[in-house]
Amino acid sequence: MRLDKFLEEQKQGSRKQVKRLLLSKQVTVDGEIVMTINYNVDPFIQEVRVKGTHLQGKAHRYIMLNKPQGVVTAVKDDKHQTVIDLIGEGPEVEGLFPVGRLDRDTEGLVFLTDNGQLAYQLAMADKKVVKRYEVRVNGEVTPEDVAYFKQGVAFLDGPVCRPAELRIIESSKNDSHCYLDIDEGKFHQVKKMFLSVGKKVTYLKRLSIGPIILDETLELGGCRLFSEEEREKLNVFFNSK
Repeated sequence: MRLDKFLEEQKQGSRKQVKRLLLSKQVTVDGEIVMTINYNVDPFIQEVRVKGTHLQGKAHRYIMLNKPQGVVTAVKDDKHQTVIDLIGEGPEVEGLFPVGRLDRDTEGLVFLTDNGQLAYQLAMADKKVVKRYEVRVNGEVTPEDVAYFKQGVAFLDGPVCRPAELRIIESSKNDSHCYLDIDEGKFHQVKKMFLSVGKKVTYLKRLSIGPIILDETLELGGCRLFSEEEREKLNVFFNSK
């Protein structure tokens, strides 16, 4: 969460007073003076001190889920099973929500948390958080397609995608296997990008969101809490942006 928000929650003063604390070099994170208001901290694994006093906040929950096809990326749905349903019921899921969306027929990484600020940062367009997908299509992906994706695909209905990196793993006349890296998330974007070059996506799996990489040992429908190392990678990633 943002350092200034954390300090406000810890009753260190108003927004103006918190800003004054930071600018007067009275706040440290893991022993280092921090003066940046929107610095991202995780008090569960980092030591935050104000005037030498250690502040301990409630730990946010970060969950990695390997979503199977047929499940919707939502908290509630009247017709379909949701990612929250896969995690379970009870107090442990209260306040959790998926960050971003993944189509119902798409597999792979879904990140769930109760940290609204971090979720907002992940979704911000100007952060340009890269998502990697594994893709299969019903045709031959060519070097020309790679070049076209790199310049930014224009959809027939108007929107233009930012440049994307397409990497061919295997390609044949009737089936191609690729990786695709995009740093935005327009509606059905991956499918529309391949349709723009005359190919239909037959399989789609999200492998990563920024520093969050799908644990391939997770079975479809499986989930787990982030490790301390993964939590730290999130902080480092956003504080470097």
